Amino acid sequence: MKWTLPLAASLLLAACSPALNWRSVPLDGAALTATLPCKPEHAARTVEMAGMQVELAMVGCDADGATFAVSHTALPDPARADAALAHWRAAMLARLGAAQVASEMPFAPRGALALPSAVQVLAQGRRPDGTAVTAQAVWFARTMGVQVHLYHAVVYTAKPRPDVADALFAGLELQ
Repeated sequence: MKWTLPLAASLLLAACSPALNWRSVPLDGAALTATLPCKPEHAARTVEMAGMQVELAMVGCDADGATFAVSHTALPDPARADAALAHWRAAMLARLGAAQVASEMPFAPRGALALPSAVQVLAQGRRPDGTAVTAQAVWFARTMGVQVHLYHAVVYTAKPRPDVADALFAGLELQ
């Protein structure tokens, strides 16, 4: 009996420990706050998007068997927003080797532009090491002054996890 109570208490505490520690993370220069389940790392790089060179800023982290990432960039020409989102989506799906998308629906958080390429997708693909991966992702845009800002958020998991993807997407808040 003297071992039962401490063992039961430790098991209860372990069950109550959150695997995902959600926190609000403001993205510098993006006018966006994301809710992520872990402390993110930050990176930036120049990429080609729909025929333009853009600076892409990213935050991301790994928690509970999932990789979470949120990226953003600004375009000087708002008329190119939809084409750039479509290019970004196609590039990510090609990187995964995703021949087809399992599901796709419109996605536009409050304050975002209603563009045909602003979507939420679920796709199956392969990681660089050949293992299966599921990507649950969104792309959207908003105008800010004379520029348009593009955003992308994604959760990579071994199998679909709509609960964590929905939490990430619901926590994307334009400022």
